[in-house]
Amino acid sequence: MSEPTSPAGAGTDPGSELAVVFRAEHGRVVASLTRRFGDLDLAEDATSEALLVAAERWPTDGLPPNPGGWLTTVAGNRALDRLRREKRRHDKYAEVARMNDRISEDPPEPTGPVEDERLLLVFTCCHPALAPENRVALTLRMLGGLTVAEIAAAFLVPETTMAQRITRSKQKIRTANIPYRIPRPEDLEERLAGVLAVLYLVFNEGYLGTSGEALRTDLTAEAIRLTRQLHEMVAATPSLGPTPEVDGLLALMLLIDSRAAARVHDAILVPLDEQDRTLWDAAKIDEGHRVVRGCLALNRPGPYQLQAAINAVHTDALDASMTDWSQVLQLFDQLLAITPSPVAALNRAVAVGELDGPERALALVEPLALQNYHAWHATRADLLRRLGRADDARLAYDRSIELAGNEAERQFLRGRRDRLR
Repeated sequence: MSEPTSPAGAGTDPGSELAVVFRAEHGRVVASLTRRFGDLDLAEDATSEALLVAAERWPTDGLPPNPGGWLTTVAGNRALDRLRREKRRHDKYAEVARMNDRISEDPPEPTGPVEDERLLLVFTCCHPALAPENRVALTLRMLGGLTVAEIAAAFLVPETTMAQRITRSKQKIRTANIPYRIPRPEDLEERLAGVLAVLYLVFNEGYLGTSGEALRTDLTAEAIRLTRQLHEMVAATPSLGPTPEVDGLLALMLLIDSRAAARVHDAILVPLDEQDRTLWDAAKIDEGHRVVRGCLALNRPGPYQLQAAINAVHTDALDASMTDWSQVLQLFDQLLAITPSPVAALNRAVAVGELDGPERALALVEPLALQNYHAWHATRADLLRRLGRADDARLAYDRSIELAGNEAERQFLRGRRDRLR
């Protein structure tokens, strides 16, 4: 099978676009090859080889009209070449070759069945046989195309440790013969919670990455798209009954993402109370509010629904001064009653600070002692600043800057710290 040429688009500067295109198409290509060959490791390796070919050809030939289809075709060819070379996999090659005879050599469009394939990939990466943290790491690598170094930074572990985790996870999928498919209806309910957690973490990595860019719209858009597909899938499974947490996660993502255009200015993070609310996406806010109201009607509150409701209160205010902090506090009380966590308690303390003042809030923040969490130090710093304790605030800002993984956030914190002088 010949590899495609890419004369179309010649004269452009694809070098600067290569990383963007690869990250956008990585999940499509890996998912397509995993379904075709039934081997996650082979799919990832072949996709990486296709990127290398693209890096050689595109700077001179220009971007092809369909970069995703081009990468899929080249990756498929490379995967077949590898299977041919590996005699010990002769039986698998024979099966794949028969399937390949029925596949057109034309580059596939990145639409249609590929959309479902990525959801299948998520369920494979989130199989309960894998440790929870490994599910997230594998999904970020396979679907989001994050590098091992970026994922390691997100988990605060050495790069070699994360590489070993991802390798072991892929080996487990292969040796345990974990199927590449949506679970059976009777197994779907217990699998949903793990998938929702991973999708939310993928979204968060895009919305405020632990390293690199402040905003990766490819990851946030993919997380929202997959959550929509998940919503449609469970809605078409009557045996599951209502699944308000799926709706809650969708609403939460929409409401957070509605503020994306206002959250960074001149490469500096803009806090919620200082954002230009005219830049917020009204369509996403309306949809998010509508979904939240539907969840409330079911009266089966869960963590994602409550977080979505909190964000609905924020996006309902035309100005930060109009925020109904008493309602926010009530919702955090409900959230802590369902899923107590120090991070939720920290955010609740912020609401207390708006209602009862920084001294009362600081008394709630200090005992949490989240020493390795930059937001805890940033919250302490802001409360200390408001109390006039500039020296203590400066030390807290310094520690938060040291721990923050995103440059836009560090710039914001530096600005707050420097204004103390």
